[in-house]
Amino acid sequence: MSKFSLFGKFTVQEDERDSMVNLLLEAADSLQNLEECEVYLVNISESEPNAVYVYEVWKSEEAHQASLTLETTQTLIRRAKPIITGMERVKTLQTRGGKGLGQHSD
Repeated sequence: MSKFSLFGKFTVQEDERDSMVNLLLEAADSLQNLEECEVYLVNISESEPNAVYVYEVWKSEEAHQASLTLETTQTLIRRAKPIITGMERVKTLQTRGGKGLGQHSD
């Protein structure tokens, strides 16, 4: 099993972290029925008040790219753009398995 995983960081305007968290949780909700997305976790760090981290696991990098073209995703991106001051791909990984992922082989 080899999956495409992404650990990303959004930096937002001061006092907008909660707004960004809510937008990303909406994104997570919109992905509930999308089988290609296996994990989508929204995280914050108390030491970084203007940062939101997202950890994603996808069946493939192509599936992740395709999700960015969905109308729901595009709408959320448009809503988030005004408060985002930076985006960073902290790390792109190949997930090999573990708790939280189906144990089937692809």
